[in-house]
Parts: sequence; C-alpha cells; structure tokens
Amino acid sequence: MEAISDLNTFAKILTAKGYDGYFQTQGAYAGKLKDSISEYLADCPKVIAKQGLLLTGYLQWAGDDKPRVECCMWVKYLNGKFFLNKMEVTRKDQFGQLLKQEKLTDLSVVTVPKAKEAIAMVSDAPDQKAVHRQKRLSF
Repeated sequence: MEAISDLNTFAKILTAKGYDGYFQTQGAYAGKLKDSISEYLADCPKVIAKQGLLLTGYLQWAGDDKPRVECCMWVKYLNGKFFLNKMEVTRKDQFGQLLKQEKLTDLSVVTVPKAKEAIAMVSDAPDQKAVHRQKRLSF
C-alpha cells in the first residue's frame, strides 16, 4: 500500500489510467475525481474523513437499457495522504442485477489496473462463431 502525498497527484494518476468520469464520494458530492474528493473534504469534519472514503462511479455506461460497469474504490485519508486499499468492479444488467464482479485488494494508486483493463475483467469474452456443419442423414 503506497501513499500519494496530495490530492492533485492522486487524481492525476487515476485520471491518466482512464478513471476520468464522474464519481461520488461517500454517496454524494458528484463530480470529477478531484472535485468530488475536494468538496467532501471541505464539507466533512476531519474525524469522518480519517475513517476512509468510498469513491463510486461508472467505468462504462451506454444508457438505462444497457448493461453497465461500476467501480468502487476504498481510499484511506490520513494526514493529508491518500492510500488506495481495495477496488471492486461490477458489471450489472439494465435492471441492476449482478452479472460479474471482481474484487482487487492490496492495491496502490500506482498498481491499480487501467480503466479499460478493469472493464475487461468483468466483460464477457467475445462469442466464438460456431462452425456450421451440414447435417447428415443416417438410416
């Protein structure tokens, strides 16, 4: 588990890895990663912030009627430093039912997979085309 000294560096690394969408911190404070965390830290008491932050967001969204990929990151905030503990990537159908889930632990912001790799972990493998064979009649 590696510490990143400030919010700017933490957000910059994750954004470079493709986590550039909108997130929510602790279920509120929607916005880009850095903005969401900044708002939360400005509004909440320091005691609550030290317990950890839950960042949630979509890695893939194609509309309400399509499957989606969600991401949850558990981040420790201690003395102005950010530690990424674990991450959960889930693929859900249009009704919110779980299709596939991956839990990643012992992470740091440097070792977290790129967003495309995280999406690939929970995506279905491409369908293989079946070889069409002619039917034979047997008597």
